Amino acid sequence: MKIFHLALVLALSITAVAEDGVKTAPKADGRFKTDVLLVVAHPDDESGVSAYLAQLMDQGKKVAAVYMTHGEAGHNNMGRERGISLGAEREMELRHALTELGVQNVWFLDGRDTPTQDVLQSLANWHHGTCLEELVRLVRLTQPNLIITWLPGFFIGENHGDHQAAGVLATEAFDSAGDPAVFPAQLAQPRHTNETLLEGLTPWQPQKIYFFSDASDDKPFKGKGPEYPTSAVSPTRHVPYWRVSVDVFRFHLTQYRSYIEKFEGLNDEQLNKLAKQDGWDGPVELIFGKANVPSSMTGDVFEGVSAAPIPFVRSTTPAPEQRAGVSMELGGPWTFYEDFRREHGLTSIPQAAVAEIAVTTGSTLQVPLVLRNDTSQPVDLSLVLTLPEGWAPPDLSQKYRLAPGDVFPVQLEFTVPAKKSEQAQELTFRANSGSGTAGTVTLRVQARAGGLPQ
Repeated sequence: MKIFHLALVLALSITAVAEDGVKTAPKADGRFKTDVLLVVAHPDDESGVSAYLAQLMDQGKKVAAVYMTHGEAGHNNMGRERGISLGAEREMELRHALTELGVQNVWFLDGRDTPTQDVLQSLANWHHGTCLEELVRLVRLTQPNLIITWLPGFFIGENHGDHQAAGVLATEAFDSAGDPAVFPAQLAQPRHTNETLLEGLTPWQPQKIYFFSDASDDKPFKGKGPEYPTSAVSPTRHVPYWRVSVDVFRFHLTQYRSYIEKFEGLNDEQLNKLAKQDGWDGPVELIFGKANVPSSMTGDVFEGVSAAPIPFVRSTTPAPEQRAGVSMELGGPWTFYEDFRREHGLTSIPQAAVAEIAVTTGSTLQVPLVLRNDTSQPVDLSLVLTLPEGWAPPDLSQKYRLAPGDVFPVQLEFTVPAKKSEQAQELTFRANSGSGTAGTVTLRVQARAGGLPQ
């Protein structure tokens, strides 16, 4: 009865305010407003930037995070649980880790952990449009000035399709959360007290987006964004920022138990040595994506950021790509990224000079090729390969006939040699027509002892 009485008193007081004759516009719930929104794929992905996030919070910035999956496809070093149950455990590990870091507002979306190197498979398994709607909702709810996310690009080392999918969706949300025509039910005025469909949000345009990567070779990223050293001592935690990152990482026991247990019992000198050996004390390197406010590529992430909201900035629609003649290109995620970078104005972000991939020794490598005939005459094509020593060619007796305007996808399969290759080896594919070479594609392949399936 006391609870009912309190609710009645509150209801009457609200009514009394309304009866004063003056109403004010409803405001967004300010508890969730953030300066920086981290968008990543799995619990533990924050490790790449946690030392920098700690610096931001020491500067008084608010940080929130979105995880696109629960990491349910990982292994478990702590028990027998797998699948969805493992995802529940990893979510809890993550929430403990981010509590240690000081990040309070954390959301998990419904993407399915997809352990392949193909961003397209991740986007399909996540139900791309559904996840984009969920992420746009959270951008509108948290109203970040900056988004930090995984690099949407394919490099040896940075080859997890889920990482790349998080970067793809974060970029799409960056470009669409401010558009009032996108997911309009999120913006519509609620019509009922107990509304379940119309959400009452407002469009929100983030000002800048930055990426980070765990590629094996970071040289392509030098000078492409700001770097933040981690050796300074946090004034609130009284340890170096790299040590904050280690302390946050300690919670991810299901994935890294044996490594984390190496930390236990180490004195400061031993821990410093391990940090230097494993790169914990290195700088956090960010990659500039794009900005809707004046900003330089290597300047501080808050350079040019306005305290006030900015209007929606519609991405410039690029001119249609003009094609002519007969051609061949690498398909799958590689051709997707060509289109993605162009459509989202990310032409300045790094990309591999030559398409590359790391695969497990003895596994099957699938190479998707796309043959095109943008002429007015039919054409017959044949394929010729140049392979490194130890690679067996597939049957190339097949000829390909393309009518005018045809786009012909072809997939070649190879058995990866059983011996590891320290350096990437080049496979070259040439399409020949009666009049000469129609196109050439090169793929750099590194054979490793383990790793993600293609």
